[in-house]
Amino acid sequence: MQLGFIGTGSMGGMLIQSFIRSQAVLPDQIRAYNRTPGKLSLLQEKFPELQIATSNVDVVTNSDLIFLCVKPKEYRTALAEFASALSSEQVLVTITSPIVVEELEKLVPCQVIRAVPSITNQALSGLILLEYGRSATDESKERLLHLLSHIGLPLEIQAPFLRISADIASCGPAFLSYTLQQIIRSAEEETGLPHETAVHLTTQMLIGVAELLKQGHFTLPELQARVCVPGGITGEGLRILQGSLPGVFHHVFRITQKKFEEDQRELKEQLESW
Repeated sequence: MQLGFIGTGSMGGMLIQSFIRSQAVLPDQIRAYNRTPGKLSLLQEKFPELQIATSNVDVVTNSDLIFLCVKPKEYRTALAEFASALSSEQVLVTITSPIVVEELEKLVPCQVIRAVPSITNQALSGLILLEYGRSATDESKERLLHLLSHIGLPLEIQAPFLRISADIASCGPAFLSYTLQQIIRSAEEETGLPHETAVHLTTQMLIGVAELLKQGHFTLPELQARVCVPGGITGEGLRILQGSLPGVFHHVFRITQKKFEEDQRELKEQLESW
């Protein structure tokens, strides 16, 4: 199976490296194109056998499975360049969440599947959210599932819940990272704890919690109850969080949903005028 990548930015480049590192495919099974040659050069320095395409059409005509990894504002231009070169046997995997799969299927003659990766896939872990187009065959679904299972846990999500699922699985690492940075900064400012020590303590705490959950020792509520001894220090700290944190992520998710809807409208207008 030959993989094609149109766009090798943050997520496209991460997927290429993860597929190769996991040994899901060999470097020479991947053909990639980016309008910025420097990004391709960096990838080829790491993987000399990676095939560098001369254009988007070059990717499409030499690939079975094509990952479309461009930003929403670049979607129309990219599609216009290669859509006519696709065939019904090929599979177009879009990682751009605002595009409606059914609408994309009207614009291309091939099978369409959406895959929403997460930065955690770089560690060959975490989720990859999937939405199948009507055109996708069972064989194509199985091939993609087998490929993605090397770098994470593929999970099919129905369209109405795709955005909120992506907010948790894909945006969540950024939300969690920011929260942990606030713990580190507050510990430094309140007590004078050295930065390196605060980072090490926080990082190891996070890794330990992840292992407890991964190994099934506790659920999240059980973990909280186990650590929070009545009348203890943890309970006092938790009381502050309980008075401040509820409602914050309601607001976060309302904002992300609003931005998603705006992106959807903008992308739909672009494609309708194509």
